[in-house]
Amino acid sequence: MRKVSIFGATGSIGQNTIDLIARDPTAYHVVAVTGGANIRQLAEDARRLRAQIAVTAYDDRLEDLRAALAGSGIEAAAGSTALVEAAARPADWVMSAIVGAAGLAPGLAALEQGATLALANKETLVCAGSLVLETARRHGARLLPVDSEHSAVFQALVGEDMAAVERIIITASGGAFRDWPVERLAQATVEQASSHPNWNMGQRITIDSASMFNKALEVIETREFFGIAPDRIEVVVHPESIVHALVGFRDGAVMAHLGAPDMRHAIGYALHWPERRELPVPRLDLARLGQLRFRDPDPERYPALRLAREVMARGGLSGAVFNAAKERALDHFIGQRIGFLDMSDAVAAVLDRFEDAGDLIDAPMTLDNVLKTDHLARQWVDDAVLRRAG
Repeated sequence: MRKVSIFGATGSIGQNTIDLIARDPTAYHVVAVTGGANIRQLAEDARRLRAQIAVTAYDDRLEDLRAALAGSGIEAAAGSTALVEAAARPADWVMSAIVGAAGLAPGLAALEQGATLALANKETLVCAGSLVLETARRHGARLLPVDSEHSAVFQALVGEDMAAVERIIITASGGAFRDWPVERLAQATVEQASSHPNWNMGQRITIDSASMFNKALEVIETREFFGIAPDRIEVVVHPESIVHALVGFRDGAVMAHLGAPDMRHAIGYALHWPERRELPVPRLDLARLGQLRFRDPDPERYPALRLAREVMARGGLSGAVFNAAKERALDHFIGQRIGFLDMSDAVAAVLDRFEDAGDLIDAPMTLDNVLKTDHLARQWVDDAVLRRAG
């Protein structure tokens, strides 16, 4: 029986993971499940899976969680320290699906005890790629991608030599505004940005899809995960979301991964790897689908992609700056304090300010330095929004 933990259990990735694990309950022993403010869902999942411990990220919700778990025998804990402690509990396989930079410390803790880390949290590699990869190497742990694009690349590379790879192409749906006139984007509302044409995801990732900040993070993650040069990573807009990624080889061949837009495919591949097992996902009917369209992303519509290239050129802790600024700018957009296009402007301004940050530019990649940089970048975004409001 495999010991598994699910970090970010109440989100869409976590719920899909639970769906797969619950279909074969005798095969898994669930160590930990974690979530945020949705205490009812977290407690329900913990009871359903008979987890050892349930953890909410919010300290002030501990008593609510304890009450929801009363009589179950399941431990309850709360706060960032409790998340890390739960990740340090021995497990064979850990799903990392906490949204944002908050997933970094628990992910590192899981790697330090030698677990296979199924990485749905793209921010982990964006913020601290070299630290994460070295931690995995040092402790004999394994990283498996769960983002649909990186899982697709990973699968296309099975049995291949990375030296033969010429380019990696990741696809993007284009998000809610892919067909809007560019001049209309300044008036885009939070509600409009929160409706994805293809995927059923949480609000934050859906808005990141509309701005293509999620794809910008994935470009950086591709560089970190597969060790490929930034100029060999391409992005194409693919409205159908059927082709998740393509790998081009030096002989001109291109291997594409196709599948219905259902995250249980990538999750299931990571859960059962190195085997392929039957999954409850829709099967493609290509004749009924009829067509697959591709186009280059409009740089004016998606400035986040340009910023990702700048981050990769700068290196060091700039990925942590980029992600933190993006997350905080998104907070302000959701709070209706800035407009849709202002998010990329805020991130660009913070990246420029980082150039003048002195010691941080060349600071070593440690968890403390990543967290310090993260805090500073968020504060810089807040400062810029306050100046704008004033």
